Amino acid sequence: MENDPVADRLSAAYPELPPGERAIVRVLLDDYPFAALGSLRALAERAGVSPPTASRLFDRLGYGGFADFQAAVRDGARDRSRLLEFVTRSPDSPDAPVATGSPELRQAAEDLRAGLDGTLAAATDPLLDAAAALLAEARTVWALGGPLSELAAEYLIRQLASLRPGAHRVPDSTQARARTVLDLKGADVVVAYDFRRYSSGTARFAQAARTRGARLVLVTDAWESPLAAEAEVLIRLPREAAGPIAPLTHEIAVTELLLVATAARLSPAERLADLDALTQTL
Repeated sequence: MENDPVADRLSAAYPELPPGERAIVRVLLDDYPFAALGSLRALAERAGVSPPTASRLFDRLGYGGFADFQAAVRDGARDRSRLLEFVTRSPDSPDAPVATGSPELRQAAEDLRAGLDGTLAAATDPLLDAAAALLAEARTVWALGGPLSELAAEYLIRQLASLRPGAHRVPDSTQARARTVLDLKGADVVVAYDFRRYSSGTARFAQAARTRGARLVLVTDAWESPLAAEAEVLIRLPREAAGPIAPLTHEIAVTELLLVATAARLSPAERLADLDALTQTL
């Protein structure tokens, strides 16, 4: 949906909207343009709001009702999958990907650089310090993510387990997750990576953990995971991607910063030396 005027208008208006209308925008942008092409009632149900709330959004945005909004979407929408668009361009198209050093690769590199700059700016020192304090002092740390962001959660736990004990990835099965939640307490921390499309499994685990008293560190995008209100520390990343690829690089960069900030609060030298010695003997 790059350069789509309707999507751009939704994104620009999002920060100033009331919560119910923001929920509608999240649904629209998460499944754009397809979420806009059904009925108003179906859209409202997906967002968990009433149809009048949805109607107010389109009036606020300057459309002559939902039908006018849908017409604008149909006129200007493009396939939301940037990767699909990228790989299915005709070889004769002026926008088709070409050899290394092409304008497309240079643009992707510039996008990646700009996205990383935005990510580093979003991960402020106070946010990193607050998250690091939780990660260093927690009894246990549990991390999870969605279909792609679970890679960032895995990376966090692999590195954090070298710095301190009690760092675990949330298990995949429902039964194992239930056992994990059963034992959680207020001294435990959950780190969730949640990006569009937001993971219902991540939300269920994090919300259950919060009911047991666990504290939540949430890494999300500019539109905010539905878990945002539950988070003690909320790190909101920019939405830009490197070319057609989802920006896992941004999530890993923030994870690196979290690890550095956490290590500064610990004294991991002896543990790391013991780990290295054991690695050599096993």
